[in-house]
Amino acid sequence: MRLVLASASPARLSVLRAAGLDPSVQVSDVDEDALLAAIPSATAAEKVTTLAGAKATTVARTVDDAVVIGCDSMLHIDGELVGKPYDVDTARSRWKAMAGRTGELVTGHAVLQVVEGEIERVAEGHAVTVVRFGTPTDAELEAYLASGEPLAVAGAFTLDGLGGWFVDGIDGDPSNVIGISLPLVRRLLGSLGISPTDLWTTPPPG
Repeated sequence: MRLVLASASPARLSVLRAAGLDPSVQVSDVDEDALLAAIPSATAAEKVTTLAGAKATTVARTVDDAVVIGCDSMLHIDGELVGKPYDVDTARSRWKAMAGRTGELVTGHAVLQVVEGEIERVAEGHAVTVVRFGTPTDAELEAYLASGEPLAVAGAFTLDGLGGWFVDGIDGDPSNVIGISLPLVRRLLGSLGISPTDLWTTPPPG
């Protein structure tokens, strides 16, 4: 059974590969800002799940037979939902605001089964993990910003990269913080009558 990841995220791909899967990657052209602007009163969970569904659906319409997975992650803190900062000044401001505090990493997931070019079944959901941020020194923060890593990731941090030095702990699923919740994907696949073991291409590394 062909598996397609509708995401450009190398972290999501790495999680799936470590879990025994080898998806092909096909990135959607969804206008995220326009989509979010159309649902201003939606909850954080609804927003990221809508984005994940849009990405997966866009890609699913281009394949014949496959399981397509789409995801979207954002950090919920101070009642605000924040995505990728893209520039150093924004990332610096976010870190100054969240250092020493907690936030919720919210990831929307959509799993679609495509048979002979038609989307036959859809399962969607979201996962939430509480993140406890450390307090980097000014020098540490500037070094992190200079690496470029926080500019292109939700909430301006990673758990599995350089940002891991500045995360004191989490409450919940760690794979969700990286970008794709394996427990949630397993449940969503299960609702479609598919087990992740059906998709294994290689045994997970020991």
